[in-house]
Amino acid sequence: MKKFLLFILFAAGVVSATSAREIYSLNSGWKFFYAEENSSDNAREVSLPHTWNVDAFVGGESYRRTLANYQRTLFIPAEWKGKRLFLRFYGVQNVADVFINGRHVGDHYGGYTAFTFEITDNISYGYNNSLLVAVSNTSRSDVLPTSVEENLYGGIYRDVELLVTEKTTISPLYYGTDGVMVHQTNITKERATGRVDVALLGRKDALQSVTVDFLAPDGYVSLSRSVKAKIDGNLLSVPFTIENAELWSPAHPRLYTVRVTVGDEVVEVKTGFRRLEVTPEKKFTINGRRVRIRGVVLGHDRLPKGNAVSKADVDADLALVRELGANAVRSAVGPHMQHLYSECDKLGMVAWVDFPFVRAPFLSDIPYYSTARFEENGLRQLHEIVLQNINHPSVVMWGVFSMLRGNSKQQMNYIRTLNSTAKKLDASRPTVAMSNQDGDINFITDLIVWQQAVGWQSGEITDLDLWQGALRTSWGHLRQAVCYGESSNSARYGEAKRCSAHAANLRQQSFHEGYLRLVDEELFWGVWLNSMFDGGSTRYQRGVRNSGVVAGDHTSRKDLFYLYKSQWGRRKPTLHITDKERTIRTDEKQVLTVYSSMGTPVMTINGDTVACQNVARTVYRTDTLRLNGKNDVRVSVGDRSDEMTLTIGNYLRVQ
Repeated sequence: MKKFLLFILFAAGVVSATSAREIYSLNSGWKFFYAEENSSDNAREVSLPHTWNVDAFVGGESYRRTLANYQRTLFIPAEWKGKRLFLRFYGVQNVADVFINGRHVGDHYGGYTAFTFEITDNISYGYNNSLLVAVSNTSRSDVLPTSVEENLYGGIYRDVELLVTEKTTISPLYYGTDGVMVHQTNITKERATGRVDVALLGRKDALQSVTVDFLAPDGYVSLSRSVKAKIDGNLLSVPFTIENAELWSPAHPRLYTVRVTVGDEVVEVKTGFRRLEVTPEKKFTINGRRVRIRGVVLGHDRLPKGNAVSKADVDADLALVRELGANAVRSAVGPHMQHLYSECDKLGMVAWVDFPFVRAPFLSDIPYYSTARFEENGLRQLHEIVLQNINHPSVVMWGVFSMLRGNSKQQMNYIRTLNSTAKKLDASRPTVAMSNQDGDINFITDLIVWQQAVGWQSGEITDLDLWQGALRTSWGHLRQAVCYGESSNSARYGEAKRCSAHAANLRQQSFHEGYLRLVDEELFWGVWLNSMFDGGSTRYQRGVRNSGVVAGDHTSRKDLFYLYKSQWGRRKPTLHITDKERTIRTDEKQVLTVYSSMGTPVMTINGDTVACQNVARTVYRTDTLRLNGKNDVRVSVGDRSDEMTLTIGNYLRVQ
């Protein structure tokens, strides 16, 4: 049995033939049970990633914030005695306590970052070992976020690995990183300078040789540095200068491999060199060239998986983002899995990684607790967020807070501490915050993004012009961007309940058409759409916040998707008739809308041509039409076409 378990462990692992470090996946073979069950006798067999809230997206009553246990057996061969063993968790929502053979080896507070524990001294070599992870997603006042719209799906929702290393090793314990962090200090066309920080573990005061190689995008070793240093618990910093470095940009996403060798162990990370600058005049530039940021906000869940998504899910999401025509993503509340940023690195997309200091739009919520435990947890999470993602060239800004209210002295001081900490950890990227408030809170971070809802909660869409005029007059010196997007009622109902949902959808459609028409991109360094996908939130009716341009299954494109694709997308032309799902209608008076990036569409109804007026860029509408019975509607531009069948008359009311 032991040999069989060892075989399974090895078969699931990823072992490098050139490195003494071995990595094994621990995603399979888990048993899961709730703490309230008191016993594991009826535990369910699960594989990771896993959440116990997989049904919460479609039914708020099934959403649970509780404590649960994950348990599995881990056979460790006797031959590994003398090695170092580590457990790495890439994401547990949101508090984890880890036990080996009944002994507590560590805890972690925060649901969006990785963490690692050394288990070397807690292992029985040559025997089965029990691994228990107690996970809680209950509400706490000392773990950020304390106020949030999206569901905090409990569980071990990202991968788990076992790392086996030599006694002297590149430390995987340093804030959950790989132990290798590339800091950029000065990037020009002529050269790239900076330093590589390496975290080392080993016998204290031992002299250790460390080699850092930079492999250019074509694989050529463009620089090699070897140093000797004592292992003293501090980071080893290796400065570098690369002449004529190939720079990373959205148009040319050139990536370098940084290879660090310690003894027989090798750790490699990818990075890219680029110079970021944001000014009121030049807006957002990379390597001196302006990049018009058209971004989308990404949540962390997908129907019906909750937050337990796969790399393939991430790839599909990014494909939709690119189809839409967006070139930037914001990871709301906290970072996504590393794979998302690695793909952005390759694709030339840019990313804003948020920090979970956020206030949801519910007046009873308390986003900030002036306690030492709360503030320490936030600083710890900020270290993890920055240092775990610092090597990604696609990550271009660090979020500090989102939608906070109030200007209390304690809260303002804490925001300043967070901002200065982020700058100290990484001086090469700007900090950013999301705000809908006046006051000094908007002048702490490098960048500010206005979460705007003019024309939704109050006023008319045309008031956006007045607001932008006030910004130009009073706050034109700020490095500012805008974000907008509100929920409609787009749930699929029986036809008897569709009227109010249709009205809400039309209002949402009008809202987005108005903003696309009126937002002045020359005033802002970026425009952010909130959001790309519908997300699970038990704080909303039916457990869904449906502000996305794509439904919660991350597949079903809404009409709004085609609106943005027609204006932002350049890869493929867009021609789309809106509201095609309402195939049966009672009112004989109808106005039809078409989104076209190809120019004025030709519309026919039952073979007769109907005029379409250009009411905004890529937006075309008919005059009021009187229709009866069955109507075949078709639009075409060149060789592209779209069509629907529209029936006017009585319909069956669904109870």
